[in-house]
Formats: sequence, C-alpha cells, structure tokens
Amino acid sequence: MNQIPTDYELVIRPTRGWLTLNLAEVWHYRDLLLLLVHRDFVAKYKQTILGPAWFVLQPLLMTVVFSVIFGEIAKIPTDGLPPILFYLAGLLGWNYFAQTFQNTSGTFLSNVGLFGKVYFPRLVVPLSVVISNFFAFALQLATLLVIWIYFKLFTDAGGLFGFSTGIVWLPLVLLQIAALSLGVGLWLSALTAKYRDFSFLSGFIIQIWMYATPVIYPLSQIPEKWRWIAVLNPMTMPIEAIKIMFLGQGTVVGAYVLFSISITVLSLLSGVLVFNKIEKTFVDSI
Repeated sequence: MNQIPTDYELVIRPTRGWLTLNLAEVWHYRDLLLLLVHRDFVAKYKQTILGPAWFVLQPLLMTVVFSVIFGEIAKIPTDGLPPILFYLAGLLGWNYFAQTFQNTSGTFLSNVGLFGKVYFPRLVVPLSVVISNFFAFALQLATLLVIWIYFKLFTDAGGLFGFSTGIVWLPLVLLQIAALSLGVGLWLSALTAKYRDFSFLSGFIIQIWMYATPVIYPLSQIPEKWRWIAVLNPMTMPIEAIKIMFLGQGTVVGAYVLFSISITVLSLLSGVLVFNKIEKTFVDSI
C-alpha cells in the first residue's frame, strides 16, 4: 500500500523577466483549461430558451440582412455566387475571429475576481475561449454545409459553385484565425487592464475591421492597384481561402498568404509577451 508523504517542499522562485514564458505550466493546468472551456460554452447562453441554437441563428440572421442591404439594395456583386452562400462562407471564419477577439480582449476585467484569489497561468483563460469557440464554429460550419447541399441539389445555381481540393487546408486556416484572434485579443486585454477606454473600443474595432475584410464583397472587386491595401489586413486571405474551399471562387495569392501568416505570428508572439508582462501586476491597477 502506497503511503502519502507527510512532508513536501514548496519552491518559491523570483519573478522572471516578462520575456520568459513557461508554456509547460499551461499544459500542467490542462484540467483547469477543460473546465473553463466547459464554463465558457455553457455560461454563454445559460438561461436562454434557444441555447446553442443561437450559434446558428446569428449568422443566418446576419446573412439575411446582408442579402437584403448589400445584395438587393446596394447591388454589391458576389462573383456570380448565390448571395446567401457567399455571405455564410465569409461569416464562417469572421464570426470565429470576432467572437474570440472580443472574449479574449476582456480577459483581465471579466476575471479579476478569479485572478485575485488563486494562482494559475493566466494564459489558460484566453486559451479556453479559443477552444470553446471551436464548438460554435462547428455548428456554423454544419449550417453552411446544409444550405450548400440545398443549393447544389435543388436550385439552378448548383453548377456555379463547388468544393475545392484546397479544403484539406481548412484546419490550418482555422488555426491561423485562432492564432490571430488570440494575439490581437491579448494585446487589447493588456491595454484594457491599463486604460479602460479600450474596453469601449473593442466593439467599434471589430465593426470597422469587418468592413475592411472581404466578408460582404469579393476581393476581386477591388482594383488591383489598390488591392495591396486590403491585403495588409491579415484576415483577408483566410476569408478568401474559405470561400475558395467551399465555393470554388476567391482570390488567394501565395505572397499574400505568407504576409498574412507573418502578421499572425508576430501578433501572437507579441500579444503573449505583453500579456505575460501585464498579468504580473494588473491586480494592483484594477
């Protein structure tokens, strides 16, 4: 019979520089990560009648609004694709990015009570948001596939679109979106901990960012001499890639993809470092 040791050692180490990351400690707290993932998913629509159905209804309602305003009234072209499919494909990646960005940007303010009581790697909280939002992405992906099948089999527009072989790269595209949303979300959470003004700006930032991303319009409609401006947006290539994967139409250039990935990596690394610096002292300022 194994005996429980009655003595143990508690090692207290000095605080290291903010460039020091202990990612192994995050893995050590993986059980807590899973609990927070469950909390985020359940608490989001707790005490609602429709519950997780809102994950499906929200993009559908936005798609209807976009179809009426931008398709019927503004007459913005969709590369000859059915507007509903075009907007749903664009919103598939964008909604995941927006939800993760907004949820992680308030990490410090929304969890100050938890952070002030017990120690654990603070990075676990934003990582739980990234993972829990995968479930919402899966539901919205299923919605897109159902409507895709309907248009393909039961409408005359079925010959206008189709899957691309590039769909095998979908997990990597989703990984890039997750990394980008986490990186910029960590940046904003660190800024919000110091300056509360940024908590009011997050919604505004995400709205402006959406219109700067080819969600409601195809990148091909931007004149080529100005297209480089749109490509400065690191979300442009992932959104266009998703459209190619599911609809067979979009504008993806290798150089643009490499630039987008580079910005994503830079945002993630710098965001984690800034978050690591702020989380050591933010309780004193809040």
